[in-house]
Order: sequence, then C-alpha cells, then structure tokens
Amino acid sequence: MKKYKYITLKEEPTIKELAAEWFHNKWGVPTEAYLECMDAYLRNETEYGWYLCLDGNLIIGGLGVIENDFHDRKDLAPNVCAVFTEDKYRCQGIAGNLLNMVVDDMKSKGVSPIYLVTDHIGFYEKYGWEFLCMVQGDGEPDMTRMYIHK
Repeated sequence: MKKYKYITLKEEPTIKELAAEWFHNKWGVPTEAYLECMDAYLRNETEYGWYLCLDGNLIIGGLGVIENDFHDRKDLAPNVCAVFTEDKYRCQGIAGNLLNMVVDDMKSKGVSPIYLVTDHIGFYEKYGWEFLCMVQGDGEPDMTRMYIHK
C-alpha cells in the first residue's frame, strides 16, 4: 500500500500558490479567493485551515474549512469545503483520512460541530457525519444536503 503524506498548509506554507491553483482547477472558484482564505490561516487570523494529501510533491487530495460554503444557513459554521481527491487516487481512503484529520484538528481547537454541504449520499456517513437538513446554495436552483459532525 502506497504511503501518502497528509499535511496542513501551515506545515508546508511554501506550496500555498500551488494549493490555491489546485483547488481553483477543481472547483472553479477564483484562485484569489483561496489565497485570501489561506493567507488568513497562515497569519493566524483564523483557526480554519487547509488540509492536503501529497504523493511526493503532487497534491492528490485536499479540503478546507471556511465560515460558510455558499449557502443560506449562515448560522451553521464553520464549513468543510472543496473536498476533492484526484480520480486515479480515489477509493484508497484519502478523503476519509482528510475528513478525520480536519475533525480532529478543529476539535483540538475547540471548534465543534462543523458542517459541510454535499450532493453525495452514503459517503460522509462512513466518517461520522450525519445528515442535518437541506439548505439553499447561493444561486442554486435546488436545495442541497447539509451534514454535521459533532
């Protein structure tokens, strides 16, 4: 079984630009928006961080924590966002390891519960997340699922 390296961006801040571009390429959110969040994290202005899985120097998975992941329930914060694993690395537990990492890190900082929005059913439940309610995504015609991890 191949060993991957799991890090927070604070552990390797020199890859900030690479990480911001990687997330941008996955989700279409402007690179500058990621850099703004990452800079606030690196300057200790927020506890909300960025978590990556590396295969050598290649980012193969990642996620972040932000105040609100573009939905109408501003009271449900913070939100795990931008969860992604490269196709050829899927089904190896990478996303699950990242999810567990973020839950543990946030709890260690006294941040609990945390939330996430997704269209997936059955995946997040494997990692202790529970369906909470439906929320309206900003500019989205359909409601989406909100999960909570306590």
